[in-house]
Amino acid sequence: MVHDYATTTNGTSKRCSALPTTNTVDVSSVSDLFEFICSGPLVNKIGITPQRVGQSIDKWLLYGSQLCRLFQLNELKLTIPQKARLYHYYIPVFIWCEDQIALHNSKFKDGDDVPPLVIGFSAPQGCGKTTLVFALDYLFKTTKKKSATISVDDFYLTAEGQAELRKKNPGNALLEYRGNAGSHDLKLSVETLEALSKLTKEGLKMKVPRYNKSAYSGRGDRADSSTWPEVEGPLSVILFEGWMLGFKPLPADVVKAVDPQLEVVNKNLEAYYDAWDKYIDAWVVIKIQDPSYVYRWRLQVCLSHNKTKQFLMRFFYTNTVLFLV
Repeated sequence: MVHDYATTTNGTSKRCSALPTTNTVDVSSVSDLFEFICSGPLVNKIGITPQRVGQSIDKWLLYGSQLCRLFQLNELKLTIPQKARLYHYYIPVFIWCEDQIALHNSKFKDGDDVPPLVIGFSAPQGCGKTTLVFALDYLFKTTKKKSATISVDDFYLTAEGQAELRKKNPGNALLEYRGNAGSHDLKLSVETLEALSKLTKEGLKMKVPRYNKSAYSGRGDRADSSTWPEVEGPLSVILFEGWMLGFKPLPADVVKAVDPQLEVVNKNLEAYYDAWDKYIDAWVVIKIQDPSYVYRWRLQVCLSHNKTKQFLMRFFYTNTVLFLV
């Protein structure tokens, strides 16, 4: 990796290395990385053939370098779990997202206002979906595509609204705190998604809601609107993540047999399709091996590399849904 040439003060030219002159990456290292990328369980499942990897290896190197910068990793000394997280997970998912955007855009004629593609990320708590979306959003920005990120957490009721919910459902532990169906401001979510979908031109801007989980000693409240991030059109993609995206209500008798407190939560879930799911054009669904992992992850201060190994076991792809099982 070198710059072409630089001119010295006496007019002569010399090559300028972009990396230190010792311990630099040579061709065999790129070859090894190519083999590592192709060995990932996701690439073939989403149509990333070895030939396609080879033709775009420079992009893989660039994306890997950018993610190393984002996560403050030494790209010359990555561990195997770190390499797997970047080259078997984040970058393949990013390329899949780019393919979905291209497919979405192809459905419109030249001159049309193209609404952003909405990609839903459904996954249990603690498995890293927020970090995945964070990485994807960063890559979109570095490739000059405008993106917006939202979470189901952004649409929790205000502290006042949550208090009203508790008052209406006395004794129901599932609605005492935020989290389950019924604890979200669905009107706000519809307004937000509708407004984001209209950011199709340069200069159009809007602020995106955010939630402050630390407010009121951890009970939470909607963040002050002055702190909400601003996004500007034209948006290419909206990354929407949440643990209960895509959930559908079950028969009442089935729910009651599990826990009577679930009945009202199940009933509340009926309104969520029109508020969230109908806006989603493509899905990334992550399934973990064992639901008990959620409890263990909740106790961890930060994500561990072992977590990647625990749930990135098998991949399959159907239409516009990418399943990570």
